[in-house]
Amino acid sequence: MEIIAFSSQPFLIASSVTLLSLLLTVLSLLRLKTPSKLRPPSVSSSSSMPCGSGCSGDGTVGNTDSATSRGCVNGGGEATGEMVVAASEKAAVERQCGASMMEQLVPEITTHALSYLDYPSLCRLSMTNSLMRKAANDDNAWKALYHKDFTVEQDSVTPVNGWKAYYAATRAIVNLNAEFFSIIRERSLQDMSLFWLNADYVKCIHASGKLFSGYNAVIQSWQLAFNWEQGVDFQVRDVRVRVLTDMAWVTMNTYVEMETGPFNVTNVFEFHNGRWYLVHHHSSVDQQIMHP
Repeated sequence: MEIIAFSSQPFLIASSVTLLSLLLTVLSLLRLKTPSKLRPPSVSSSSSMPCGSGCSGDGTVGNTDSATSRGCVNGGGEATGEMVVAASEKAAVERQCGASMMEQLVPEITTHALSYLDYPSLCRLSMTNSLMRKAANDDNAWKALYHKDFTVEQDSVTPVNGWKAYYAATRAIVNLNAEFFSIIRERSLQDMSLFWLNADYVKCIHASGKLFSGYNAVIQSWQLAFNWEQGVDFQVRDVRVRVLTDMAWVTMNTYVEMETGPFNVTNVFEFHNGRWYLVHHHSSVDQQIMHP
């Protein structure tokens, strides 16, 4: 039997050449992908370097100050500077790309996305950074939130101080109106006395239809109501608010018993000395219930 022996030397040479070619190819590709600003310039001699003298093989520098020495040891001050600038520019571009994502959105899309947030969330978003503050303070976003939380009846209104301020003012009146009904539930005459403006033109019409005019008469009417009426639980629905500079009015329906139908209620507030006061209250039975 004839045995054919293959020499391993040609195989090793071919393998080495192939591996070397692959490495050179990979290095070439990496060099092409590397930005030109990040490649340090080639240094052929000490005369071409920006330092006062050349760097020796062991890293020592002669006849230079410490700043120049650091530049030479790191391969040349110019190259180091370019690398730092390039790195800074790259980081700035990355930050800009991330920050500009919101700016690149169509305004209608941004407004629609922010419309899913509630009032506290939108306020918290405005405190995160300048870009989010700009987006969260957008007038269209607050207009959409106003229509979602309150009413679409005032779509043609153009608030003097913008929709964000108008939303905050409306929210304050809604909370104040809710406080009025809490006082009635608790039957607190003291709180009701502080709730009304102490003026001779204030008016109150209870569900009985009787008119009370002037601060003293109005407060006495509430004293009679609290003494005569037992504590009742009622629901307030269909609240609509309109706010001006120093006046606001609220219309709503109140239900003592859902089967008996609603009372139509109107509250009018005036702004005096930094706070809102009630100046007019009108409650009446729905005429459709009285005359079906």
